[in-house]
Amino acid sequence: MEKSEVEQTIAELQKTVETAVIYKAVGSLLVKAEKLKVTEELVERKELLETRSTVLARQEERMRSQIKESQTKLQEDLNPVNQPPTS
Repeated sequence: MEKSEVEQTIAELQKTVETAVIYKAVGSLLVKAEKLKVTEELVERKELLETRSTVLARQEERMRSQIKESQTKLQEDLNPVNQPPTS
């Protein structure tokens, strides 16, 4: 969600002329800023969000793998209990 907002903002900034007056939100204030600096900050923010997304995807995959292993081990451990006694 935030990544798409950042991408849209970058796209809009690219459409503006270099001399355009740009303001950025700082808390509840709007502060005049240089277009180049704002663009660089947004690109950096986008890269950070992409990195976070990648890290979270890896963590999710690792957790899924661990859960699957735990589930398999638990079923193996419970299997002898569920088998009827052989006489």
